[in-house]
Amino acid sequence: MRIEINEQKLLEGLAHNDRKAIEAIYKQHYNMVQSLILSNSGYPDDARDIFQEAMIVLYEKVRAGSFELNCQLKTYLYSVCRRLWLKRLNQLQKTSPEVDNLEETVPVEEELETHEQRNLDFLIMEKSLKNLGEPCKSLLEAYYLQKKSMVEIADNFGYTNADNAKNQKYKCLMRLKKLFGQHKGK
Repeated sequence: MRIEINEQKLLEGLAHNDRKAIEAIYKQHYNMVQSLILSNSGYPDDARDIFQEAMIVLYEKVRAGSFELNCQLKTYLYSVCRRLWLKRLNQLQKTSPEVDNLEETVPVEEELETHEQRNLDFLIMEKSLKNLGEPCKSLLEAYYLQKKSMVEIADNFGYTNADNAKNQKYKCLMRLKKLFGQHKGK
């Protein structure tokens, strides 16, 4: 099946973070996903979350460069959102209702599960970071997120030298790994 040139341009725009392309995808397909979620035990917030997750899946696939859309974009997004929503319903231990208005569906590979696991790991890491406490949280953020050098960190945090800052960073990292392991085990 040949996809429309317009959809190909939207996918290219998505891959390049083109705001207009992203907005166009939302405008064209969000209401369909919202109807799916609302008619199957969901709420508007659920629809927003599911659509956002599907957009991230699509974005990652398009950015990888090997993605080939073999159906309409509408069908692909519907299938991804449907699968995400059914999985969430199962996780919430609700009975999975039959999905109304089921159009043709596209098999979604295990990459979706990998993506979901990565999201779950990020949430666990975020929770672990919150529980880590200071100064470890700020020190790790300074090093990993703000890309500050050990010399800068030593100056900012009052360590006598970069080696002491590095030792403290290591101890903080070990505490974070321990917290992550505890949260992941739950």
